[in-house]
Amino acid sequence: MKNSVLISVFVSFIALLSITNANQNHRKFKDSITSKDTVKVKDTIIIDTLNFNLEMYQKEAHASYYHDRFTGRRTASGAIFNNKELTCAHPKLPFGTKLRVTSVKTNKSVDVTVTDRGPFVKGRDIDLSKKAFMLIAPDRYGGHIRVNIEIIKEN
Repeated sequence: MKNSVLISVFVSFIALLSITNANQNHRKFKDSITSKDTVKVKDTIIIDTLNFNLEMYQKEAHASYYHDRFTGRRTASGAIFNNKELTCAHPKLPFGTKLRVTSVKTNKSVDVTVTDRGPFVKGRDIDLSKKAFMLIAPDRYGGHIRVNIEIIKEN
């Protein structure tokens, strides 16, 4: 009887130790991830694979976002536009180019793909889908923000 109680207590102690160790390792891993490496979307954290290089394309660019009325229309690349995807319009970069767009004010980043041409408003450098824009915009915004644009070059 005493042996079974001792074994039960010992097993419980070992289980508690392994849970504590797992939590400490999780905390160390979580602390090692920087905010530039992650994007939080609906409580899911997406961690970059780190097998790419970033090349600065434009600093202090002027970004805006698509109006909802463009959802469902064809883009210049032939794709159907959806404001809930992470896409953008750029006047010169080739379709399919992956960009990291970082808000100068909030320092939040989002990775987008060029699928369209534009913007066609003087002084604007990039049009983001509404979802991409809202992920990096400050709480109070006027529909356009200053961003840094980097090209993602995969290794």
